[in-house]
Amino acid sequence: MPTSPCRQAYDHRLRDIVCEEGDPKLFHYLGVPRSTAASWIRRGQRPVVSAEVLAMDQLELQAEVLVLQRRVKFLLTIIRLAFLLVRLSGFRLDSQRVPDGAAKRSILDAVAHATKAVPLAVALRVARLSAARYYEWNNRPQDCSLDDRASCLRTSPTQVTAKEVSDMWDMVVSQDHRHMSIHSLALRAQRIGKVFASPSTWRRLIRERGWIRPRPLQMHDEMSAMS
Repeated sequence: MPTSPCRQAYDHRLRDIVCEEGDPKLFHYLGVPRSTAASWIRRGQRPVVSAEVLAMDQLELQAEVLVLQRRVKFLLTIIRLAFLLVRLSGFRLDSQRVPDGAAKRSILDAVAHATKAVPLAVALRVARLSAARYYEWNNRPQDCSLDDRASCLRTSPTQVTAKEVSDMWDMVVSQDHRHMSIHSLALRAQRIGKVFASPSTWRRLIRERGWIRPRPLQMHDEMSAMS
């Protein structure tokens, strides 16, 4: 029977340095294949059990575990309180405006940092930020500001500006317009000279950004009476 070739093992420090430098050809002269180094960079650094931990006796390890357990319990308590405050406040990044570009950048940096430990979907769910809004912020051209203003030229004549998107959001979530359909909102925005976009564009943005419209008054009253 043919024997499978032995898998080459490398010092974890080589992997760490390649990941930090991002150069798959860094240790080619030591026999590290470019494909292997590229795989290291793609997968990132791995936790390594150091000799210091292996040298600890049972009592020292138990003490270390107790310290870590207390730290995890403390952090979980803080996280639960933070979740409770956010839930009670009703604040959601997928429906609330964040007009300041610096605030948007801080959110993107925090999400990027969180993805080192958790999947992107989990980070967005915790931040209560819709994937559509995240990608809209993150994929904006470098020469465009994240502020809610028309800081970029339109890439196409029919593309809505950041100011128009902001005005559309104001009208969609407004209690004053909850009785109006999306078609009526689009026509009214054109009549008052705020937004010149088709109803289909309004529906697309509402769907992509997860904007939540207030319930019509009659429906709200009926549901209140039933409850």
